[in-house]
Amino acid sequence: GSNESSTEGPIPTSYLTCLAYLLGEWTGVEHVEDYLSYTACLSWVLFPLAVVFIFPAALFICCTNTSILLLHIYKRRKNGLKEAHSGDVWYGAKEMLAYLWDGHGRIWHGYELHGDENIPEGPALIVFYHGAGPADYLYFMARLLIRRKRYCHVVADHFVFRLPGIKILIDMLGVMHGPKEVCVNALKKGYLLAISPGGVREALFSDETYVIMWGNRKGFAQVAIDAKVPIIPMFTQNVREGIRTLGGIKILRKLYESIRLPVVPMYGVFPVKLRTFIGEPIPYDPNVTAEELTAKTKAALQALIDKHQKIPGNILRALMERFQTRQKED
Repeated sequence: GSNESSTEGPIPTSYLTCLAYLLGEWTGVEHVEDYLSYTACLSWVLFPLAVVFIFPAALFICCTNTSILLLHIYKRRKNGLKEAHSGDVWYGAKEMLAYLWDGHGRIWHGYELHGDENIPEGPALIVFYHGAGPADYLYFMARLLIRRKRYCHVVADHFVFRLPGIKILIDMLGVMHGPKEVCVNALKKGYLLAISPGGVREALFSDETYVIMWGNRKGFAQVAIDAKVPIIPMFTQNVREGIRTLGGIKILRKLYESIRLPVVPMYGVFPVKLRTFIGEPIPYDPNVTAEELTAKTKAALQALIDKHQKIPGNILRALMERFQTRQKED
């Protein structure tokens, strides 16, 4: 008995050593502790990468699912609710989500909206630069509804309508697929409509230099001419520093052009300072062509970028702007 106890030695006390001891006794494998140490070190190395790459999708999915859940709850109860200040039975749901997303924008990005006085009371077409994610637009839409009681519809890419489980959300947000006739009719009904001519391509493949990627697209300009409404440029400062993409990888660009789906990995959701700036309206002019109006709009949007964004964008600088009390411009 004494020989058996002396060969066993003291029982390990640390968690890793104890686990290695138990696994070694169970499996009969020697040097289990070395494998566990290697695994622990590898997990510490990969953990920051997992946070940076997985957290953006997890955070957005969490907020989206919360919104969808609230909408389904509202849908079940809306028959018993009275909208005293609006004929829209979904107004209460829109206001509820507006406060949800506005609170997220305030806390995570210190979100600010400037120049909303440039948005007319009637219909208008808002043209904006597309960041890697849609969060800045959601913050704008929420703040506008809270501050001005104005609701803004938006044109989205076709793949958005293929995403499962979000139909109630995109319907409530007034998301449109974007045929020209639908957009013109919406504006003629008095709606406020937003569109990013760069779309998904600009979202994925523009970078910290904030290059506008419209190509030859000018359909939005024809929509504004046909509907006889002004165009209003809009830009969100530091939107590229909040979420970055790996759009510089050529094979991903080729893959996107082939399948037209957002296959480019993203990382970030850094809590950088976000400020949305609304430029002065470009009034309707019956004598201007779609090409000329496109050039005017692009110049106006570029002017907003040049005025409010330091190029190239820098994540650390954008983070530090959270602590600045005054807005800085170039």
